[in-house]
Amino acid sequence: MSLRIICLEAHFYETEWAKAAAPTIVRMAPYIIDLGSQLEDNPEAWGDHRPHLDGTMRAIELATASIDSRIEKMDANGIDTQVLSIAQPIQAMPVGEAVDLSRKVNDRLAEIAHRYPKRFGGFFTLPWQDADAAAREAERAVTELGLTATQIFGRAGDDAMLDAPQFDPILAKLEALDAPIYLHPGPPLRAVQQPYYSGFSKEVTARFSLGGYGWHNEAGIQVIRLILSGTLDRHPGLRIISGHWGELVPFYLERMDDAMPREATGLTRSISQTYRDQVYVTASGMYYTPNFIFCKEVLGVNKMLFAMDYPYVTMTGARAWLEGLPISEDERAAFAHVNAEQLLRLPL
Repeated sequence: MSLRIICLEAHFYETEWAKAAAPTIVRMAPYIIDLGSQLEDNPEAWGDHRPHLDGTMRAIELATASIDSRIEKMDANGIDTQVLSIAQPIQAMPVGEAVDLSRKVNDRLAEIAHRYPKRFGGFFTLPWQDADAAAREAERAVTELGLTATQIFGRAGDDAMLDAPQFDPILAKLEALDAPIYLHPGPPLRAVQQPYYSGFSKEVTARFSLGGYGWHNEAGIQVIRLILSGTLDRHPGLRIISGHWGELVPFYLERMDDAMPREATGLTRSISQTYRDQVYVTASGMYYTPNFIFCKEVLGVNKMLFAMDYPYVTMTGARAWLEGLPISEDERAAFAHVNAEQLLRLPL
């Protein structure tokens, strides 16, 4: 029997959504317009059979392409199911626009998932800047639309992280709905970006600030803050999904336990135990076998999910990499599809 592959972090949006969110992303990260100013990524130029970053304009074309076109590309690369999401900072848009766009996005993703139940799922999006509206939309997305998890692009607010008190009612609602949160990276705080990641060419500054390092570090810090603030202690049923092999965090769990023990934090569990209890990590198109082996050793394969970061990363060679991992068939199945089926309650 062929191995089923479920890919998380598969980005989809319509042109209207991208246009609506564009002023917000440019305000948050004005340097984003410099991506591709010096170099447009070309996956074919590598001449090998593995996933690579695609050019920004090409990725936008693929993200807004028809569902039929997407299915054709999935079939050509041996991908069975994608869990669709929107990689746009809806939670930092003006409140009224965010509430309206969240509903539009969620309705469309649910429509696709219902039409193609074996090919697509969806991560609903929320207007985090309005706690009441976000809680209502989470309830609607899960109970009426059948979407079972949410994704957020970066911080929950323009300058606030998820552990801020104003977001606690939303986290409580997600916990009650058994709806995990996929924490997708977003631009670093401007006050951090300038001194940490600028000072190079426009192209390098943009890449260093975003996918080259900066937003991964930012996303990892947000997970650590959820632990240190006691937020995950207060919401022990809340599950977090962290991409790109946990955004650097798994590699520092033992160090954090040593440097910030329970006697200092006042938490009910160690940092690493909280992480193992409530956080799942994904590959996000970074198909590096040493990273997989490390995370498997530290977290266990049952806390790992397959993800592609399509279309910003190509599908090329993804199935071959997964099928070639030096693990048992039960472990391969868990990573490829079983864990996602169970966590996201996807159709078998």
